[in-house]
Amino acid sequence: MATGSKAAAWLAALLTAAPIAAHHSGAMFDSDKSVTLTGTVREFQWTNPHCWIQLSVAGAGGVEEWSVEMGAPLQLYQGGWKPKTLQEGDKLEVVIHPMRDGTKGGLFVAAKSLDGKTLGRAP
Repeated sequence: MATGSKAAAWLAALLTAAPIAAHHSGAMFDSDKSVTLTGTVREFQWTNPHCWIQLSVAGAGGVEEWSVEMGAPLQLYQGGWKPKTLQEGDKLEVVIHPMRDGTKGGLFVAAKSLDGKTLGRAP
């Protein structure tokens, strides 16, 4: 194989492997535990590859910010979410699978407004 062909083959392999390596596993979340957070939306990020809720939650030492990882925008849209489902200042209750390392974050499970309305389609 010529040097140019080898370089092209390596480049093609690198480019196709990069997206796979960039996607993380769910091992960082403790799926055996659920935590319910009540707080105020600081930001709702409708972005690829994952949407996020930045939630301000009252804690022992004051207000703590929690990062809640969600699915991709297409998955959320199929689940009844839209880019404007959450607005800054909205009060809500979110259930997450927490981070194993104890950092203030987790994987989204469900959410509802404080008046009890389920956000998105009920599972």
